Amino acid sequence: MRVPVSRAPAPLRALVALLLAWLLAACTGGPAPGRSSERPAGDGVFGAPPRIADGAGLPGWASGLGFAADGSGFTLLAECVSDPARPANGFCRQRVAVLDPGAERWEQRASPLPELRGTEGVSAQLWVLGPGRALIEDGGGEKPLRDWFTADGGRSWRRVDPRPAGRTPEIPVGAVLTAECVDRAAPVEECPRERLTVISPRDGRRRELVAQPPLGAHPRPAAVAEPDGSWWVSGVVPGTERSAVAVSRDRGRSWSVSRLPSPVPAGTPAWHTSVVVGPDAVYAAELGELEGGEPVKNPLRALHRSLDGGRTWQRMWTTGPVKEPRSLEGLPVPGPGGRIELAAQWSGYRSLDGGRTFRELDDGSAYVRRTGVGLLREGSRCRYEVTRDGVRWSEFLLACGEEDGL
Repeated sequence: MRVPVSRAPAPLRALVALLLAWLLAACTGGPAPGRSSERPAGDGVFGAPPRIADGAGLPGWASGLGFAADGSGFTLLAECVSDPARPANGFCRQRVAVLDPGAERWEQRASPLPELRGTEGVSAQLWVLGPGRALIEDGGGEKPLRDWFTADGGRSWRRVDPRPAGRTPEIPVGAVLTAECVDRAAPVEECPRERLTVISPRDGRRRELVAQPPLGAHPRPAAVAEPDGSWWVSGVVPGTERSAVAVSRDRGRSWSVSRLPSPVPAGTPAWHTSVVVGPDAVYAAELGELEGGEPVKNPLRALHRSLDGGRTWQRMWTTGPVKEPRSLEGLPVPGPGGRIELAAQWSGYRSLDGGRTFRELDDGSAYVRRTGVGLLREGSRCRYEVTRDGVRWSEFLLACGEEDGL
C-alpha cells in the first residue's frame, strides 16, 4: 500500500524534503543544504594572491617578467660574461623561461634572441598575450625593430612584421595596449603624435585601435586591463596642459574622459599619470617635475582618488619640497578601507586615509606594475611578490645568484 507523502511519518517527510533539496541544488547549480553560498575566502579579482612557482635556479638575471590570468608566465633571461680589459670580448646569452599553467617549476625554452657582444646593451622587451602566448620585441632606436611571437609556450617562435596590420574595433582578451608614433620614421624623442595600438594575442601583430581617446598628441596607456576589466589612458585635455585620464569599459570601443584636479603650474605639464583600481577606490598618481627640494627620480606631483569609478576625482596628496613621499616607482598599491602604499625612491610609504597622510615603512623601495595575476612588486634583483588586495602578498624567487645570498 502506498503511503501519501502528506501522511508519512515526520522522519520520512524530513528525509524526502532533504532529498528534494539536494536534487534541486544539483539541477540548478545552487548550494547544497549545510553549505554556504558564499565564494571561498580569497576568491575573486581582489582575493588572495596566487602561488607562483619558485625559479631561483634560473641562470643569469630576469627581465620582462609577465603573467597571464591563469598564472602562467614568461620571463627573459640574460647571462653575461665580461672582460674588463677587453670589453668587446665579453658576451651575453639571451634566453627565455616559461611557467606553464599549473606547473611546479619554470622551464627554459627556445629563444629567438641572438647572443650579444659585450659592448651591446640588452634591449629586448617581452609582452605576455595570454596563456602560452607572448611577443618579444628587440631593437628600436638606431636598430631595426624585430618582433617574435609564440603561441605554444615558447617551444617555437615566429618572426612577425612589427608594422601595424590594419585596425581593430576592440582590445581582445589577453592583448597589450601600447602607443606608437604615427610617423614610424621619426625618432622616438621627436615623435609629433602617437596613437593607441593593440598587440594581438592571435598572431602577435600590431593593429591601430579604431576609437582613440581625446587626450592630446601623446596618450600614455596602461599595457593591461585593471581587475574590473577597465582600460586606462592618461594624457591632457586637448588644447591645454591640464592632466586628464580616459577609461574604457567596453574593451576600447568607447572612452570616457575626466579631468584631474591637478596642482600643476602653467607651462609645466605632467609627464604622465598612472591609474590603478583597488577594492573600493581608483587612484591616479601624477608624475612630473617638482618645484623646490632635492631632485628625485620619478617625481610624484599629486595623488588623486575617485570613489565613483573615475567620473570625479579628489586630490588627496600634493607633493611639496620636503614632505615624503616625493617620488613613485611604478604603480601605487591600493587596499581596502582607504589603505594605499607607495614605493618611493628610497623607501616605502603607507596611508590608511586614502592618501591624505603617509608614514614611512621599514622596508626599502621597490618597483610595482600590473600583470594578469595582480600587482607585481620587485624589491630586489631576484625577489618578487604578487598581491590582489593590497594586503596579502605571495613571494617567489627568480634567477637568483650567489650574490643574492641564497
